[in-house]
Amino acid sequence: MTAIPCQRPGAPEAVGLSRADCAAAAWAIEPDGRRHRGADAVLTALAWALGCPALASLYRLPGLRQAADAVYAWVAAHRGRLPGVTPYCQEHPEECAPAEGPR
Repeated sequence: MTAIPCQRPGAPEAVGLSRADCAAAAWAIEPDGRRHRGADAVLTALAWALGCPALASLYRLPGLRQAADAVYAWVAAHRGRLPGVTPYCQEHPEECAPAEGPR
């Protein structure tokens, strides 16, 4: 699995997503085509990065799915106020499409 910023021109469309899809949530698309959205995508990407497939299966456990979704929703709602790295498009403006409305 390879991480690709959705702001890169053509990236969302190359995997059958729209820019609106990407603005709404994180996505992980496995090599076999399975799609994961939101907290499920974050856990799937982390599982791939760490080489620990069992991590992604945690999302399917009763109660943990709801907790992961709640944490994801809170982080998504507050991401502009959280510490982090420089946004990809600030560092690589030549690779990013122009902004399309509020994000």
